[in-house]
Amino acid sequence: MQRPVSPLLHDYKPPPQARPKKSRALQWFVVGLGIPLLGLVLISTVDRTDRPAVPSDAPEMAASPGADIAAEEPKVFAATPLVLAPEPEYETLTLTIRRGDTLDQLFRSNQLDLGHLAQIARLEEAGKLFRRIKPGDVFEITHDEGKLIRMHSVLNLTSALQVEREESGFKASIVERPIEIRKRMAHGVIESSLFESGAAAGLSDKHIMNIAGIFAWDVDFVLDIRSGDSYYVQWEEIWQDDEYVTDGEIIVAEFNNDGRQHQAIRFVDKNGRTDYYTPEGDSVRKAFLRSPVDFRVSSSFNPNRLHPVLKTRRPHRGVDYAAPSGTPIKAAGDGKVIFRGVKSGYGNVVILQHGGNITTLYAHMSRFASKVRNGSRVRQGQTIGYVGATGMVTGAHLHYEYRLNGVHRNPRTVELPQAEPIAAEYRDQFLAAAGPILEELERYKTSPSVKLALADSD
Repeated sequence: MQRPVSPLLHDYKPPPQARPKKSRALQWFVVGLGIPLLGLVLISTVDRTDRPAVPSDAPEMAASPGADIAAEEPKVFAATPLVLAPEPEYETLTLTIRRGDTLDQLFRSNQLDLGHLAQIARLEEAGKLFRRIKPGDVFEITHDEGKLIRMHSVLNLTSALQVEREESGFKASIVERPIEIRKRMAHGVIESSLFESGAAAGLSDKHIMNIAGIFAWDVDFVLDIRSGDSYYVQWEEIWQDDEYVTDGEIIVAEFNNDGRQHQAIRFVDKNGRTDYYTPEGDSVRKAFLRSPVDFRVSSSFNPNRLHPVLKTRRPHRGVDYAAPSGTPIKAAGDGKVIFRGVKSGYGNVVILQHGGNITTLYAHMSRFASKVRNGSRVRQGQTIGYVGATGMVTGAHLHYEYRLNGVHRNPRTVELPQAEPIAAEYRDQFLAAAGPILEELERYKTSPSVKLALADSD
């Protein structure tokens, strides 16, 4: 870029030139003119001294030699304003990865420099991200007519990838995004449903679902809920640059159902595994979920039920849950798929083998989950299929069976085996952390505002 010409043109000094010689006649003319002028000055001075002094209230100031001579005003030169080159304006765009997209395709469709993309891909930090690109990833691109200036992509809640173009090429770095964890607490009383009450208490759908998930082994949130049941919950909020970002995890929760109190405290071990435990350190989880779907029971376990299609008395050795077609079905516990296919009146069915000689059966599915195969392993809560109306049925629902040593048991009343308590190596650490958490919960429960709110709800 051409440097601007200095505006300080008066700094320039022309080369010295020879002075022209003055004529002697001119010199005598100046002397002759100066004598009369000197006389006029003397007369003026005498005239001033004869005048009376004008009184002044101002204090006398000592005059310095030459004070009668007016100070010469400094000369002011009008400087030409310095014009700086304007900051270049670059274009910005946002690239969002969708299913089937590649960065190469998005660069090509937006007329971005593919050579620059290749250079960035060779950088270690950028290359790692590019190899793990997934739908939903966002790239903020700044460019100049397709030439990349910078690239920014959020990696996770606390870090982002920043790529800058320099004179020698591109430089990639991981930029930290500090977050602040704030705690919030809420409570509510149920009149009709947990969702309705939770929304009124200011809980997000995520946390309402999490509360139901934490206590799902002890409470059937479709059938066991009673008017007047209450709950308390403390959770984390994630803030960044003094702005709310998202909800974090639940720290502690309490659910009071039909006079029974259930409490759960979060604990994270050194491996990052998170689980919830009772104040005594027992797992709130059971080896099995009470219900594979969160919908109403349309037909209970009944040895003498009238079959809705055959119209004959036939034992109903499971529980039916009325749910819309396509509703995800969860595995009630960890296990192995021992059957996936069509079985007479069951339609599409999955049978899982669990520990302790327990099997569970899920029937009338519209379709199977893609990863569920004969012989595959599933985790508790994993989607294994979707509600449908295959087999001998009158409408979409899930038929669920629980068998112990080959004998059918009522899934809603059978005693479920407990999950393992907190590991011995973490027990002391958990108990030390649980004490202050429960004390804070108790202070919240007994605060005047909460007491007043509960009194108003009675």
